[in-house]
Amino acid sequence: MTYRAAPQRYQSMPYRRAGRSGLKLPVISLGLWQNFGGNRDYPSAFEMLGAAFDAGVTHFDLANNYGPPPGSAEELFGQVMARDFRPYRDELIISSKAGYNMWEGPYGEWGSRKNLIASADQSLKRLGLDYVDVFYSHRFDPETPLEETMGALATLVAQGKTLYVGISNYPEAETRQAHAILKGLGVPCVLHQPSYSMLNRWIEDDRTIDACGELGIGMIAFSPLAQGVLSGKYNTGKTEGARGTSNNPFLKADKIKPETLDAVAKLATIAQARGQTLPQLALAWVLRRSEMTSALIGIRTLDQLKDNLGALNNLDFAPEEILAIEAATAGGLTPSHPRWW
Repeated sequence: MTYRAAPQRYQSMPYRRAGRSGLKLPVISLGLWQNFGGNRDYPSAFEMLGAAFDAGVTHFDLANNYGPPPGSAEELFGQVMARDFRPYRDELIISSKAGYNMWEGPYGEWGSRKNLIASADQSLKRLGLDYVDVFYSHRFDPETPLEETMGALATLVAQGKTLYVGISNYPEAETRQAHAILKGLGVPCVLHQPSYSMLNRWIEDDRTIDACGELGIGMIAFSPLAQGVLSGKYNTGKTEGARGTSNNPFLKADKIKPETLDAVAKLATIAQARGQTLPQLALAWVLRRSEMTSALIGIRTLDQLKDNLGALNNLDFAPEEILAIEAATAGGLTPSHPRWW
């Protein structure tokens, strides 16, 4: 059966401008980091991707290494584009990234011109696209001149392989430097993608979020549920299939400290008082900042998608609610690091 997008798909989703650019993103975007790789079949993938687009989620975020195995998320999304989403290409924002390990040898990762341009070409082949809408430098490379990394991004724009460029996991000082270099090349840095959640405040601590607000760079947060910790599953013990019980290198259940679980329990009480689930509270909290353009969700099931989208029903906070969240999380915050959760 031919897919036809829901006619009402733009009725309930708010869209925010990415900094001072013309790019607008849905406040909730869908990331294909860990749940849309080789372990996902086409029917279940399209069920969620189609439901997301029908709900106004126009932004789908990928990277060359997303899977597992690396590259498989782009391949699967490429199939969806070819079979179902092709008529809607001009409504979609599709992003990819390069910087983490993808192939053997000195050019298989980091921020060299060789890596970024080769990675972009590989990603476009897997996606079956002529261009992506946003292409990111996935992480700051301390050994490659930032001028080279940003120059490669500018080249990709000039070649028509991406419409916009951004950075991900860059600390405050490097964010400012990247912005200045790109500005000098006549290519704006429109987005910064950091990890950010009620338990992970590194962009506040090192003032990266303030720098982005000042410079007109939009922000899109990944891991707003702290890799599932803010779903509450680790408090209930219902962790079958959860990231902390898998081989996920970014989260191990035995690294989740008791103080964090205590903070999650307190946050669940606040969420209940607001008439929300804990994931809905977590997403609304990330989006409370004017600098934040969008929050990236990662889902395994259609029910999770529906629950996450329920955050749209209450994105506002009273001052006393913000204070209560600060008090609840005081002892449970994770170390400030760009790649922590």
